[in-house]
Amino acid sequence: MTTRAWLLSDTPASRRQAIWGRRYQGWLALKRNPLAVAGLVIVLLMLAMAAAAPILATHDPGTQNLANRLQPPSAEHWFGTDELGRDVWSRVLFGGRLTLGMVVAVMALVAPVGLILGAVAGYAGGWLDRVLMRVTDVFLAFPRLILALAFVAAMKPGVESAVIAIALTAWPPYARLARAETLLVRNADYIAAVRLTGASGARIVLRHVLPMCLGSLVVRVTLDMSSIILTAAGLGFLGLGAQPPLPEWGTMIATGRRFILEQWWVPLVPGVAIFLVSLAFNLLGDGLRDVLDPKQR
Repeated sequence: MTTRAWLLSDTPASRRQAIWGRRYQGWLALKRNPLAVAGLVIVLLMLAMAAAAPILATHDPGTQNLANRLQPPSAEHWFGTDELGRDVWSRVLFGGRLTLGMVVAVMALVAPVGLILGAVAGYAGGWLDRVLMRVTDVFLAFPRLILALAFVAAMKPGVESAVIAIALTAWPPYARLARAETLLVRNADYIAAVRLTGASGARIVLRHVLPMCLGSLVVRVTLDMSSIILTAAGLGFLGLGAQPPLPEWGTMIATGRRFILEQWWVPLVPGVAIFLVSLAFNLLGDGLRDVLDPKQR
């Protein structure tokens, strides 16, 4: 039996075969969406370029050369130089490491927290559900960027403060989503059967409820990546995120915006990078929604 036939078998012989078969069918469904594939390619390319920034960079991103400032794109400087003579191409590459690293750090914090809080609230119900959801409503009542600005102002500008501030404002939608998914399965027959075996509430939530929420969570995380990137860039643009001379995309746009009419490449290149990554994550998220959400099939 070939690997493809093994993956597409209608009668899997083991749980492992069933899991990998479902994953392969999801990949085939994703491949049928060219926009989602394009988004996936752009995301993977950006991540690879950020990871390989020390190899791909043609210059040191922090080296200043005032005699070579505001040079247009050329063979020596592919995307030109900024107001301090630093190579824009190299700074965009290293800025991708910083910006995308901030996004990954935020998601690593908010996705598990929102998933657990929402599942616990939906399964427990009662006063615990009311308390957790009212706290969630308070955070949702404020625009994310405004609330992040308030949190950063209470701390100090910097990468760590920006990550914490964005994380504190980004978890409520995940909690809401996980709660809604939990309410759908809380009274299912298989949950009742597990409860009759004597399983504790914590075990039911961790082993039987959370896995049912992962599909929707993955879609939400992918779609939310673009807004996280924009929030991180917005904080950098306002001077509350990464601080100069760190090559963060939002900071690069802030320092180069006064040259937009004549030396257009200085703010344009990091702006295009933000646009491409945000668009790619949205395209990929739409494709994953079609694959992972049964209601969209």
